Amino acid sequence: MAVDLTLSPATIRMLVQKARAAAAANDGGYEDGHDREIEFDVDTLQDTHAHDGLAEEETDDLSAEELIELIEDLNVDESAELVAMVWIGRGDYDAEDFDQAVEDARDRALRSTAKYLTGMPLFADHLEAGLEALDL
Repeated sequence: MAVDLTLSPATIRMLVQKARAAAAANDGGYEDGHDREIEFDVDTLQDTHAHDGLAEEETDDLSAEELIELIEDLNVDESAELVAMVWIGRGDYDAEDFDQAVEDARDRALRSTAKYLTGMPLFADHLEAGLEALDL
C-alpha cells in the first residue's frame, strides 16, 4: 500500500530503535535495584554535598529522554502520522484506513504526543507493526 508520508521510513525505524533502547534500559534497571531510585542520606548530603539535603534521582541512561525529545521535535503532521502508524500496528485501524487514522490523530492531539507514545509498553512493537502493515 502506497502512502505519502511526511516522515521518512528511515526516521521511523530510528524511532523504533530508540524506543527499544529506552525500554531495555528501563527493564534492565530493576535488576540492580537502582532504576530511578531516590537516594537520600541526610548525613552525607549535609556534610559533603553541594545541594545541601536535596534528594537526587539516579538516571544512568538517557535513552527515554532522548526519545521524548525526538518525538517532541516533530511537527503536527509528523506526530499525527506516527500516532496513526502506532494505531495501525496495534490493530485499531487497518492499513487502508491510514488517512482516517492520521486525521483522527490530529483531532485527538490534546496532550504531549511524546508522553502518550512513550507511555505505551509496546510502543516500539506497535510502530514496527504499523510500518510493516503499510509496506514501508
